[in-house]
Formats: sequence, structure tokens, C-alpha cells
Amino acid sequence: MKFGVLVFPGSNCDIDLYLAIKDILKEEVSYVKHTESDLSSYDAILIPGGFSYGDYLRCGAIARFSKVMEAVTIFAEQGKPVFGTCNGFQILTEAGLLPGVLLKNDALKFVCKAQKIKVVNNETMFTNQYEKKEVLTLPIAHGEGNFYCDELTLYELKKNKQIIFTYDGENPNGSLENIAGISNIRGNVLGMMPHPERAMESLLGSDSGKRLFESMIDYLRKVASK
Repeated sequence: MKFGVLVFPGSNCDIDLYLAIKDILKEEVSYVKHTESDLSSYDAILIPGGFSYGDYLRCGAIARFSKVMEAVTIFAEQGKPVFGTCNGFQILTEAGLLPGVLLKNDALKFVCKAQKIKVVNNETMFTNQYEKKEVLTLPIAHGEGNFYCDELTLYELKKNKQIIFTYDGENPNGSLENIAGISNIRGNVLGMMPHPERAMESLLGSDSGKRLFESMIDYLRKVASK
């Protein structure tokens, strides 16, 4: 499997994603510059956290217009896996690849800690290695992780099982319905505020994130074998 990790000016979690794939999962991975226009050589695209373009205007609002995002849209339309964490989630909503928007945390403060999250839907290409309702411990680090959408969009998210993760117990940012991660209706684009790439080894406090990427690999291998 070959993974591509997007890199925007201001990205700071691209290395975390790269090393998670290369050193822990032993899969092929490359950095992809924001100026690239062809992603056809990749099996999956990962969009990292950070402060793309300094988070000017809104988080992800400028990155959404990067040349590479046109290629990401085509990639997603082909049904291939696209995963965005933290700022990556924000970029995906700004690009229209996921519904809703990420607002400032309700306390108006940056939050950085280990957070319990629940697996709501384990029947996706990103969660097939988890149990339904399993509670994971994943790091969060964001100032604008408060997910919001209108009532009709929320209805559709629930109806189509697009709510993939929710915060368990405390809601750290005021997110609607405790939402921590959602997918598109097709199920091949996932955005989440927690950082699974920072939870790959129990030595660092949790390896709960590892199975998200193992789920992707399992899915891709099954597709390749058909």
C-alpha cells in the first residue's frame, strides 16, 4: 500500500503521520506538497493537523484552495480513502468533502490532552478493526474543534451512519452531539479532531490509533485482491 501525506505551509503533524505509517505499520509513504496535482500513484491520502497557512481567515480556509485539494477531490470521487485529522478535518469541511464546520471551542481556549472517544460506526474502511461502542484513548490538541451543522445535516449524518466517533464522557469543545469524527455519505472520506497517529504505541500512553490505519490497510488489501 502507498500512502500520501499532504504538506501545507504550516502543517506540523505531517511527520507524525509519516512515521506512523513508515515505522509502525511498515508501509510505503511519501510526503505530498500542496502544489501537486496528480495523486494517482497513491492508495490513500492523509491530511495532517497543524496550522495550514497560519490559520488565517478560518482554519483550513486557505488550504482548501491549494492546488493539491483539486486532486484530493478527484481522488475522493474515485472512492479512494481520504483521512484528515484535526486541521485536516477542518480542511475537508472547508473543501466541501465533509459537511458541517469546526467552530472555536466553547471555552475559547486551546485544549490539549488525552481524550476518551467512542466508536459509533465500526463498519467503515477506517474502523473495521474496532468493536462497536469501543472506547478509545486518543490525544486531542485544538482550538477550533467544535463541530456544528444545521438540523437537516445532523439528521442526514445520523440516518446515513456518518457519525463515526463521539467524545465519551466529557465534551472537550462543545461539539454538537459530542461528535468527534464524521465521514462523507460514501464512507471513503473521514475527518476527526483526535490524533490517532499520536497513539500508535502503548509506550506513549495508548496504541488505540493504530487500528484505524490497520483498518485502512485491511480494506485496501481486500480491494487489491479482487
